[in-house]
Amino acid sequence: MFTPAITGTGVFTPSQKITNAELVAAFNAYADKTNAENAEAIAAGDMEPLQHSSEEFILKASGIEQRYVMDKSGVLDPEVMHPLLRQRSDDEPSIMAEMAVDAAKKALEQAGNTAADVDAVICAASNMERAYPAVAIEIQQLLGIQGFAFDMNVACSSATFGIQAAADMVRSGSIRSALVVNPEICSGHLEWRDRDCHFIFGDVATATLIEREENATGAYFEILSTRCATEFSNNIRNNNGYLRRSRPDGVQDRRDMQFMQNGRKVFKEVLPMVSQHITDHMDAEGITSDELKRLWLHQANKTMNDFIGKKVLGRTPEDGEQPNILQEYANTSSAGSIIAFSKYSDDLQNGDLGLICSFGAGYSVGSVVLRRVS
Repeated sequence: MFTPAITGTGVFTPSQKITNAELVAAFNAYADKTNAENAEAIAAGDMEPLQHSSEEFILKASGIEQRYVMDKSGVLDPEVMHPLLRQRSDDEPSIMAEMAVDAAKKALEQAGNTAADVDAVICAASNMERAYPAVAIEIQQLLGIQGFAFDMNVACSSATFGIQAAADMVRSGSIRSALVVNPEICSGHLEWRDRDCHFIFGDVATATLIEREENATGAYFEILSTRCATEFSNNIRNNNGYLRRSRPDGVQDRRDMQFMQNGRKVFKEVLPMVSQHITDHMDAEGITSDELKRLWLHQANKTMNDFIGKKVLGRTPEDGEQPNILQEYANTSSAGSIIAFSKYSDDLQNGDLGLICSFGAGYSVGSVVLRRVS
């Protein structure tokens, strides 16, 4: 048996960003256009007019101030309201693979490793841009990695589930190391025309290198324990898929073909589930709240994270104990907790304990207990 460790992380951040002010201006223009087109139906009481969004509403509801995206031109065009990404030929790298390779190279560099040191690639994300071949295998080929690769999807929990899978394989001795990559083009499955959610998501890619502790060449985080749980719920859902054209109604632009959630139910049901999951995981490892130096939580909503942090620690988290990157990146699905870990972990001291946790559709929740070794 071997001890798995996180020895490197990497983050790819798109060059384009959308501020709340830009987003609100685009949405309100779309709302005005739609209301004008449907003026008669609205006047007759057959249709409710679309309400304006605002910067104040977005910040209060989420804590988000901006988001990075792969394309802002289409999102901010009231006639389009979705990203416009160039169609690539089959001979070109896919956009998800390209993002993931950038993050993976940064993780390898941080760990002082090369592709020759890696045996497996897991592409874990909330959406894949194609059904097959696996994006992970394309990433493997672009990096020049021998071994094997596969895709996995557990929505916003994909990263922690991927880390558990990689850690288990390293622990058993079946591989020396694995890259878990999380390319998230969330702008592609967000309904930018829906006031209740048009501000939620951003795009990014993250990568985490997990290898045998004995092979680490610098400071690292020992993976002490992992834990995952799922419970079926329809409250966060996207019904898009390869059977889309087979639907008898023939509607190609149905609202449920994009991200949907029942926010109130999610808050009510997910928060207790996640808080209890983390507490149980810590109890099983004999870790008290006073011993936990850092919580790297899924970055979906500031209010949710504040609630979980207070529940787990038994008090309001102090500055730095539960870092948020929402204000800059928005919700980046599976990548959010890894961004927080990558950006806010270097300051921990030898022996310090921390916990990564992600949660989302499923419902799903995954947690990873870490100990700093330097």
